[in-house]
Amino acid sequence: MEGTEIRRLIALEDDHWWYRERRAILRRELRGLGRPGRALDIGAAGGGNTRVLVEAGWDATATDSSETAVELARQRGIKAVWADARALPFEPDSVELVTAFDVLEHIREDHLVTAEIARVLVPGGHVLIAVPCDMALWSPHDDAVGHVRRYHRDSLTDVVEKAGLQVERIWSWNVLLRPLVVRHRRSSQGSDLRQMPAVVNAGLAAIVAAERYLPVKSRKGVTLFLHARLRG
Repeated sequence: MEGTEIRRLIALEDDHWWYRERRAILRRELRGLGRPGRALDIGAAGGGNTRVLVEAGWDATATDSSETAVELARQRGIKAVWADARALPFEPDSVELVTAFDVLEHIREDHLVTAEIARVLVPGGHVLIAVPCDMALWSPHDDAVGHVRRYHRDSLTDVVEKAGLQVERIWSWNVLLRPLVVRHRRSSQGSDLRQMPAVVNAGLAAIVAAERYLPVKSRKGVTLFLHARLRG
């Protein structure tokens, strides 16, 4: 992600419905992982998800391949280091949790990223991954933010399991708004990262939050979430 997009994301993410609900999902997942330990947030951009990890008690480090992102995260009081996700500067068996939200789709050698995640995790350690799904949803937004692919359940599971990670759960997110996203992106001319009217933002937030309580996670959405563990 370019510096301009990272600055735009940081300006939006505290209030934008998409990022707020993703942070809520992360908080819920963390509650089921047991006692906090060391964590890496790969491709952290400005560190919005890293802050969630820290608030939950994790000793978290943000990593990003953008010097701009690392500097902006540090300015926000977040521990951050520059890192290529394909060659992480961390020792083997050194962290209990890795998060990688919107990372794999940017890297052609995604298998190298999952291999690195497996390398730095302790046996039994957890990884939480989020990726855009379904190539049928490809649009100028994907080009603008540097995507090289969108995933299906099988392709995401495959690249994770080949790294020696065991998938615990995989589920769809942003299912209810998928028809709206499809229609919007047919006419999209670039990135979707932009400010929107407060009433629209609140309405979209309410719709996507409803998925917490509805049996829709097996249906087609806009994003795939995955929880896996390193085989011990």
